[in-house]
Amino acid sequence: MEMIKLDKRGQVSIPQSILNRLGLEGEVPMLVETTADGAIVLRPAVIYPVELYSDERVAEFDEADRMDVATAERLGRVLGTRQ
Repeated sequence: MEMIKLDKRGQVSIPQSILNRLGLEGEVPMLVETTADGAIVLRPAVIYPVELYSDERVAEFDEADRMDVATAERLGRVLGTRQ
């Protein structure tokens, strides 16, 4: 366990040895939370890229996902929804 100090602006520096141990480098977004017993917990935030799809791109996905007539009929027979 290492001792760190809160500065006048309410900021702390995490020792390099801890950053190395966690594989953190550069500017890493962090989540901060507190626990019922008064602890402060920091966790690296996970950021997932979000892609917004145009109507045309959604239509491409639909087309690629579409099953052919023979497969649809075979599936209907297996599920009992078609004769």
